[in-house]
Amino acid sequence: MKIQCCCLPCCVFVFLGLLSVSAAAQGKKANKYACSEPNPASQCNAGNTCGSASTPCAIDVKRTAYSATATPSIANAKGSPLFCIQAGTAVTWQSSSKNTGFLVDFGPNSPFDPPDPIMGGSKKSVQVKAANPGCYLYAFQATDSTGIYGMSKASQAELIVVAGK
Repeated sequence: MKIQCCCLPCCVFVFLGLLSVSAAAQGKKANKYACSEPNPASQCNAGNTCGSASTPCAIDVKRTAYSATATPSIANAKGSPLFCIQAGTAVTWQSSSKNTGFLVDFGPNSPFDPPDPIMGGSKKSVQVKAANPGCYLYAFQATDSTGIYGMSKASQAELIVVAGK
């Protein structure tokens, strides 16, 4: 299909419009992660903060058809949202799905004490304490223990640990 412009200024205007839309889309991709923002903790509020120093937080790890989800115990939370935890909060990683095992890895810089990878499942919850304020990108996977090869699904998500008040 051939597109013809009736005049040069019209073609230039259309080209510049497409160029600005493309640049805007590229700008949004550049800040895909909250951790790449200048002040990630500014995104934390009562609606996305799980637990406190006196109230524990539970995170439910599940395997879905196409990936895995990690859902905090926050009202109306969806799977694998960006969420925040106050430093000092006791956090329980668990799975409410039957026959599910999980692995959560924060890499070399974990926000939790102990800082080891978190391995658990539907019969083994793991409790850690949010200790190191900051913004963290983490990888996790959930596996159906009754399945065969390829039954593990992996995902990534973000977590912000804010300094206690």
